Amino acid sequence: IAIYQIEYAQEKKMLQIRSRIFIDDLNDVLEKNYNKKTHIGEKNQSSEDVALMNKYISENFSIKVNNQNKTLQYISSEVDNNILIGYYKITDVSKIKTLEVKNTILMDLFPEQQNIIQSKIYGKKQSLLLTEDNVKGMLK
Repeated sequence: IAIYQIEYAQEKKMLQIRSRIFIDDLNDVLEKNYNKKTHIGEKNQSSEDVALMNKYISENFSIKVNNQNKTLQYISSEVDNNILIGYYKITDVSKIKTLEVKNTILMDLFPEQQNIIQSKIYGKKQSLLLTEDNVKGMLK
């Protein structure tokens, strides 16, 4: 299970996204997909490791606002025990009518993977459970 929190900061016209993924799973999926040992969340993490992680995230996590694809921008990450907390943003979001989230992170490594999306938009909280059989969902 991995958790993704999406919050709309209306005054900043920005979506703020926080991901919580097990570090060992993330390093395993990067090695499987790119044939390179990575050290995400470890002392010897390199900028190449972070670039590879962001490549994987952008290939497997996407957001459409009002049916328009939006670009996810990496801000930073931190480690909490064995979990990597990633911070991302999507800028220039003036109004949200619909938010479509597609998330296949770790599903290529674990077919039973569950990605939980929690959102808070205009003060309204909603959740989605994304699985291999249902990789995307719509929030209104």
